[in-house]
Amino acid sequence: MILVSTSTGLCELRNLEELHIIGNGVQGPLPSCSCNMTSLRALDVQNNNFNGAIPSCLLYNLKSLEYIVLSGNAFEGSLSLASLANNSNLEVFHLLDNHNHLEVNTEDPNWFPSFQLKVFYLSNYVLNKDANGVIPSFLKGQYDLRGVQLNHNGMTGNFPNWLLDNNVNLQWLELTGNELSGVFHLPSNLSLANMWLFDVSANSIQGELPSWIGSILPNLLYLKFSSNLLRGGIPPSVGNMQFLRSLDLSNNDFTGEIPETLANMSLNSLKLSSNNLQGDISPSILNSTKLIVLDVRHNFLSGTIPNWIGDIQSLQGLMLASNLLEGPLPFSFCKLKYLDLLDLSSNNLGPNIPPCADFTDVRFLHLPNDTLAGHFPEFLSRASSIIALDLRHNALSGEIPRWVGSLQDLRVLLLQGNNFVGSIPPDLCLLKNMSILDLSNNNLFGETPPCLKGLTFGYFELSPFSVALTWVEYWEPHDNKVRFELVYQYENRGVLFSTYIDGLEEINFIIKSRLESYKGNILNLMSGMDLSRNNLTGFIPPEMGYLSELRALNLSHNHLMGPIPETFSNLQNIESLDLSYNSLTGPIPPQLTNLNFLSYFSVAHNNLSGRTPDRKYQFGTFEEASYIGNPVLCGPPLTSCDGSNPRPGTPPSFNQTKEDDSWREAFFWSFAGSYVVAFLGVVLFLYLSSYHRYMLFNLVRKLIPSFPQ
Repeated sequence: MILVSTSTGLCELRNLEELHIIGNGVQGPLPSCSCNMTSLRALDVQNNNFNGAIPSCLLYNLKSLEYIVLSGNAFEGSLSLASLANNSNLEVFHLLDNHNHLEVNTEDPNWFPSFQLKVFYLSNYVLNKDANGVIPSFLKGQYDLRGVQLNHNGMTGNFPNWLLDNNVNLQWLELTGNELSGVFHLPSNLSLANMWLFDVSANSIQGELPSWIGSILPNLLYLKFSSNLLRGGIPPSVGNMQFLRSLDLSNNDFTGEIPETLANMSLNSLKLSSNNLQGDISPSILNSTKLIVLDVRHNFLSGTIPNWIGDIQSLQGLMLASNLLEGPLPFSFCKLKYLDLLDLSSNNLGPNIPPCADFTDVRFLHLPNDTLAGHFPEFLSRASSIIALDLRHNALSGEIPRWVGSLQDLRVLLLQGNNFVGSIPPDLCLLKNMSILDLSNNNLFGETPPCLKGLTFGYFELSPFSVALTWVEYWEPHDNKVRFELVYQYENRGVLFSTYIDGLEEINFIIKSRLESYKGNILNLMSGMDLSRNNLTGFIPPEMGYLSELRALNLSHNHLMGPIPETFSNLQNIESLDLSYNSLTGPIPPQLTNLNFLSYFSVAHNNLSGRTPDRKYQFGTFEEASYIGNPVLCGPPLTSCDGSNPRPGTPPSFNQTKEDDSWREAFFWSFAGSYVVAFLGVVLFLYLSSYHRYMLFNLVRKLIPSFPQ
């Protein structure tokens, strides 16, 4: 093996058989002289900074190549696989990237590959742009494939059932993140005993899973069909996959109950969220003592959480949110000592959590909409590792305890919609890693602590922990052949392995007057503070203007007074700023027009005065609703400050006053004339009727005794 970092000496190595430049940070294009290395059998330049076009001569001239790995670089331009037509010895072609700057074409009617591949990886590229993203048709002539990965290439058409029919030795198949449709079909007489990973998630595959799928794929370790259009029941034959460690059928339309045959398996991870599953949480789900992640959120599961859940002490991710579960948590819950992510939200659980619950290792805790009552849960003071705490929309009361400031890793604190009282504890200012803080819709009072400026509200990075069962291929120089190996890579938390928890964490936060959900990389970028709908008083601390990484700030529906701090012009990343329904006074700082990312702005229903900011940049998009309810505020899009273009509720102009005076004068004379006519009519009536005169006279005598007889 020869490792090089420059192209200077490459041109002299014409008889080289293996070239491995792996992870050395080499920059620039692939040297053109490499096209002259006609003896080269293995070329591996993965994980560098090579850019520019891949020389077509590199693939066309080097007919001895058996192993090509170009992944993890930044290639651009276009590449036609027809250049490989005469590479009859080729077994491995590996081209993966995340830049999407390279267009790859596999469809050329004049090329017929002479090779039989074992590994074909081509992901995250623009594939067959001129052929509407068709699946590479040359694969129909490949009959000895072991690993195929074609992720995120925009492929269209029906699911390639022929790929399974033609390659009985297939071990690894990934087709995630494309636009494949049609029905997934498996002939009942097919045997794919070597396959251990099958992932076609995030497509549009329809129909039902074949009832015999467990017999066709008996040795699978990973089965992932999430985010498709599958329906019907989960086939009981899935229970025949006795080696299955991860089953992900989430985000489909599966109905019925969870098959009891799952009790035959030793699952580490079971994800069935966002379906229409019904019934109890049966022992078939939680029968495995090796279960690490259970995600059945957003279904119609009912009943109580069974007491024997505490026997599954390996659980690190338990997600039961948005079902029909009810009743208190069982005391056996206290046995779950290794929980990392717990989501029980939107059920009818509560009103209390067993105080013996051990949340020492919990990083993500979601208990909103669970009818919890009482004070802030005291046992959370021991949750020293917690990153995200969501207690929204319960019936919690009392003050926010000062010990919350001791949870140094806390980055997300969501307490919206409870009955918390008292002032905002200054101890919150100790949470230096805070990214999202929501205290809205409570009964908090007092002033806003200026020390909140010390919170970073910056990048929110979830530290991953995972176990990866990875199938890798590599060149073995001793016998000049490609080798394949199953590799376990994991982080040991001291006791148990962990499945991939990152990506399951999801945070809901109101921004721009609507509830948004953040997860994955988007969650990493989100930061916000919501103190709205409380009874906060006093001035807005100017120090809040130095939260330069903040993307959303909501102080609306309080009793804040005084001016809008000019320091708010420093909120350079702010996207949503809501100060409405307060008692703010003074002008709107014109410097706010420099907030280039601001897309939602409201100062409605205050006592602001002066001119609205110039309608330029982002402020050119804000309409009357952003400013309404400030009687003496003027300027576009409200009334002009010179009195023209009046809006309802603004002072009338001189012409309006003159017209109003004429109308009032006409109304006065009309009313006076009507009064005189009515009075004379009554007098005439009494004069002509002696009886009514007599009755009126007696009535007046009774009411006024001193009236003359």
